[in-house]
Amino acid sequence: MIKSLYIHIPFCKKICSYCDFTKFCYQKKWIMPYLESLEEEIHKYYKGEVLNTIYIGGGTPTSLDDNELEYLLHITNALNKDKSYEFTVEANISDLTLNKIKLLKKYGVNRISIGIQTWNKDLQKTLNRMEDYCDVKNTITNLKNNGIDNINLDLMYAIPKEECKDLILDLEYILSLDIPHISTYSLILEPNTLLYMKKIKEIDPELDAKMYDLICNTLKKNGYNHYEVSNFAKPNYESKHNLTYWNNDEYYGFGLGASGYIGNQRYTNHSNLTKYINKDYKREIEKISSISKQEYEMILGLRKLKGVSTLEFQKKYHKNIEDVFDIKKLLKEKLLIYENDYLKIPEDKIYLSNEILVKFLIQ
Repeated sequence: MIKSLYIHIPFCKKICSYCDFTKFCYQKKWIMPYLESLEEEIHKYYKGEVLNTIYIGGGTPTSLDDNELEYLLHITNALNKDKSYEFTVEANISDLTLNKIKLLKKYGVNRISIGIQTWNKDLQKTLNRMEDYCDVKNTITNLKNNGIDNINLDLMYAIPKEECKDLILDLEYILSLDIPHISTYSLILEPNTLLYMKKIKEIDPELDAKMYDLICNTLKKNGYNHYEVSNFAKPNYESKHNLTYWNNDEYYGFGLGASGYIGNQRYTNHSNLTKYINKDYKREIEKISSISKQEYEMILGLRKLKGVSTLEFQKKYHKNIEDVFDIKKLLKEKLLIYENDYLKIPEDKIYLSNEILVKFLIQ
C-alpha cells in the first residue's frame, strides 16, 4: 500500500555551486505550464490512496510567487490525507515571507525543511549561498507563530577551507534556534556541479570524520536522537517521509526527474523540461526482482541507527536475512551486530556505512 508521495519543483532563484539535483533558474514563463503538467501527471497516476506523508522538494518550491505557490498547493487538495499526515515543503529563508507562510499553513503544510548549510560568510561564497542569522531566526519565529513548529535545518560540513571552529559556531547557531530536526551532509563534489568543474578539492578524510564525530557528539548532548546516518531529531520528530525511503516502502514520485517505487518497479521521470511540459513523463523503468528488493531493504535500512528488523524482513520476504546474505564475516569483524531483533551497523562505525555496505553486497 502506497502511503507517501513526493513532488519535485525544479526552479530556484539561484543555483548553488554543489547541487546536482534537477533544477533550473526561475523563469516565469515556465512555471504555470510546468504546474499544469504536474497536475495532469498526478491526476493520471495517483490512485487515491490515503497518504501518511507528502513532500514537496526541489529545486526550491518557495521560489514560486504567491499565486504560483497557491496553485501548487491547491493541486495537493486532490490528495487523500491520513488524519496524522506529515506534509513537508522545502524552502529558502529569503522566500519565506509572512504571506507564503500563511499560504503553506492554509493548505495543510505542517513541516518545513530549510537549507542553511553554513553561516560562515566565506564558506557561503564557496557554496553560492547567503543566509543571515537574524533573518533565519525571524523566519523561524514567524513559522512557529503561525503553527508550523516541525522544522528541519540542513547543515553542510567538510566544505573546502572549513575548520572545526567554523563547524562549532554553525552548530551553536543552529542549537540557539530551538528546532526539532537537523540534517547534516558532508560536501560531495558531484559531476556537473560548479565546484566539480572548478576542480575544487575535497577536504582531508580524517578531518571529515572528525567533523562528523563533532556533529554527532554535540547534537546528542543537546537532546537530539541520531536515528539515521545524516539525520538527528528530538523525540517524535523523525522525518516520516524519509523513513519511507529507508524502510524500503513504496511511494509516488511526481515532477521533473522525480523517482517513485510502486510494486515491482522503480521509475524515474524525464529531466527534460520541454518533454515534461508536453506531458511526456516517464524516462526509465527498472523492474525489481525479489532479490533486488531484499538488497534495497538492507542497503537502505542499514542507514538507520537501529538497523533492519529481522522479524519484519522475515514477514516481508519469508526468509531469514542470513539465508539470503552471507554476513558471517561482517558479524565476526563486528561491522554488523544484532541488537534485540535488529541487524545494525554499530554506532561507532556508522560513519563507515558506505564502506560496510559495499562489503555487504559482495559477501
